Amino acid sequence: MSLKKAILGALTPGLLVGACCFSLAQESPAADNTKVNQRDQNTNSATADQQKNNLPDREITRQIRRSITADKSLSVYAHNVKVITQDGQVTLKGPVRSDDEKKAIESKAAEVAGEGKVTSNLVVEPKS
Repeated sequence: MSLKKAILGALTPGLLVGACCFSLAQESPAADNTKVNQRDQNTNSATADQQKNNLPDREITRQIRRSITADKSLSVYAHNVKVITQDGQVTLKGPVRSDDEKKAIESKAAEVAGEGKVTSNLVVEPKS
C-alpha cells in the first residue's frame, strides 16, 4: 500500500465527520436574544451582578437555587432562572415553560425568603 493511500484512508473518516458537523452547524439558526437583552437593560430591574455578597443574601440564594435544581419535574429553563437577593428581598427572572413551573419556583422562593419578600419577573414561554 502506498503512503498516499494510507494517509488518505486515515484522513477520510475525519473529513467526512467534519463536513457533516459543519453542514449541521450551517443549518442551525443563530440565537437571537435581542428582546431579552432589551428587557434586562431596564435600570429599575435587579440584575445578577447586583446580588449582594453578604452571607445572609448568599445563603438565601443558595437555598432557593438548591430547591429549584433538586426538583427534577422542572424544565431546564426553570432550572436556569436567575435568583437575585438584595437585603433579604428576592427577585426571580427568566423564562419558564408553564404557569405550574412559575408557581412552583415562586413557592420555593417564598418558603426560603418568606412571604412578601419575593418579586417574580418570571415569563411563561411554552415550547413552540
